[in-house]
Amino acid sequence: MRYLFLLGFILTSLSSYSQKITRQDSLRGSITPQRAWWDLVHYDLSVEVLPESKTIIGTNVMTYKVLNEGTNELQIDLQAPMELTAVMQDGHSLDVRSEGNAHFIQLEDPQREGELKKISLSFEGKPRIAKNPPWDGGITWKKDSNGKHFIASSNQGIGASVWWPNRDHPADEVDSLDMHVTVPKDLVDVSNGRLVHIDTDATTKTYHWTVKNPINNYGVNLNIGDYVNFSEVYKGEKGPLDMSYWVLKEDEEKAREQFKQALMMMEAFEHWFGPYPFYEDSFKLVQAPYLGMEHQSSVTYGNRFKNGYLGRDLSGTGEGLKFDFIIIHEAGHEWFANNITNKDVADMWIHEGFTSYSENLYLDYHFGKESAATYTIGTRDKIRNDRPMIGTYNVDKEGSGDMYYKGANILLTLRTIAQDDDLWRATLRGLSKEFYHQTTTTAAVENYIANALNLDLTPFFNQYLREKDIPTFEYKIDKKEMHYRFNNTIQGFTMPLRIKINEKYIWLEPTDIWQCLDVPKGTSTVQIDRNMYVDIRKK
Repeated sequence: MRYLFLLGFILTSLSSYSQKITRQDSLRGSITPQRAWWDLVHYDLSVEVLPESKTIIGTNVMTYKVLNEGTNELQIDLQAPMELTAVMQDGHSLDVRSEGNAHFIQLEDPQREGELKKISLSFEGKPRIAKNPPWDGGITWKKDSNGKHFIASSNQGIGASVWWPNRDHPADEVDSLDMHVTVPKDLVDVSNGRLVHIDTDATTKTYHWTVKNPINNYGVNLNIGDYVNFSEVYKGEKGPLDMSYWVLKEDEEKAREQFKQALMMMEAFEHWFGPYPFYEDSFKLVQAPYLGMEHQSSVTYGNRFKNGYLGRDLSGTGEGLKFDFIIIHEAGHEWFANNITNKDVADMWIHEGFTSYSENLYLDYHFGKESAATYTIGTRDKIRNDRPMIGTYNVDKEGSGDMYYKGANILLTLRTIAQDDDLWRATLRGLSKEFYHQTTTTAAVENYIANALNLDLTPFFNQYLREKDIPTFEYKIDKKEMHYRFNNTIQGFTMPLRIKINEKYIWLEPTDIWQCLDVPKGTSTVQIDRNMYVDIRKK
C-alpha cells in the first residue's frame, strides 16, 4: 500500500511532469531580467487574518539592494484571487503591469547601484484554500473540537505568493524578516522566529515575530489557533537553544509526552549534521490542522501524537514505529531545505533526499546502525524509478517523487562506498558548514561530497540523479570464474561494489565491460551488500 505521504507527492509530481511548460512556469521558475538586478534584504510583513470571511489584508514593505542599474521594472509575484491594491516607493504610487501571477512594477525613481531601496506592497483577498495540504497548498481554515478557529498556511509547491506578495523564487532568500499578524482576540498566531511583542485592542491581538537569519519564502508561515505554550532549553553545540511548543489546549497532555522526541531529534541531528542552523531564532514545533511541514524555526505538526506516519510504518519493517515521522522528518529539513536550500526547485532532491535519509540517521543514533539500515532498505518498495530525480531547470518543475526514498537509499549507498563512518559524518557536517545559510545547486553538492570522500563520483551521480534507472549487477559463473559487469547504466559507469561470496565480503570495481574474477569451486550465487541500492541478475 502506498501511503498518503508519497502518494500525494507522486500524483502532484506526475501531474506537473506531464504538463506542458507554460509562460507562467518560466516567469515563476527563472531569474527574469526584472529579478536579476536586485537582491532581497528584508521583509516587513503585516497581515490581518479575518477568519469569518476567510480573507487576508496586508502590506509587505520590502527592502532590496540594487545590484546594477538595469531595467526600470521590478517583478513581484502574487497569485489570484489575491490582489495588489497599491504599490508605493518614496511617497509615489507606482503603476503595475501584470501577466498572470507575475506583476511588473514600473519604477519612477533612479535605482542606483549599491543603494538600499524600499517598496510597499499592499494586498488583500480570499487566498486559495488548500486542497490537500501540504502538497496542494494554500490556507487551511478549520475549527478545533471546541469550535475555535484553527488556521494555517502551507505553500511549498504552489508558492508563498499564494497568500502574500514576494519574490517567489528560491535562489534569493531574504536576509531577515519581521511579521505582524493580527487575529481575533481569542486566538494566538505563531509564526517564524521569536515573539517580540503582542499588541492588544478591543477585538484583536497583533503578534510581532522577528527572524534574524535568512529564510526561504515558502518557510514563512501563519499558524492561528487556541494555542497553549510550553518550552524547554536544549544544551546544544552552540550553547542554550530555546525549544518551544505550541499546541491546542485540548492536546497539551498528549503533546508534552510525544514532543519529548524533539530533544532526541536535536541531539541526533546535531551529532550528524552539526549545530542547529537557527539558534538566534529558536526552534518551535507548532500543531497545525494538516500533517505538517518544514517552516523554518516554526515546524508544523499534525501527526496525531503517534509514532510512525499517522501511526503506520512507511518501511513495513517495524523500525518506522520507533519515532514520530513528522517530528523527525520535518525538523530534519531545518538542515536540508532551510539551512541548505536549492536555487531551483529542479534540485529539490537536496531537500527531500537528505531529509529522508535523516530518518535513517535518527534511528542510527538512538537505535543502532542495523535498525537504521533496515528502515531505509524497507522503503525501497516505494521507489518507482519512473523518471530522473532532477527536474527541469528555470521552469518551476521538480523531479520525480523518488527524491524521497531513492534519495535516502543513494546516500546509504554512498556511506557504504565511503567505508569510513567518521569520514561520512564529517562530510555531512561539512555540508552544513560549507553551505551554511546559502542557496545552492546539485552540482555544488556533488562536488563537495566527491572532494570530501576523495572519490570520482561523476558517473555515480549522473546515473542515480540524472537517469531514472539504477544499475544492475550482472554475473555468470563458469566453473572457477565469475564474469561480471554493470548493465542498465550510462556509458562508462563504474562504482565500487561490495559483494558477498561464500560468506565472505569483497570489493569489486565493476564497469559496463565484462570482467573476470576467480572464485572457489562450487560457488553458485553471490549477494550484494544490502546497504547498496543496486539490482542484481544472474545470467
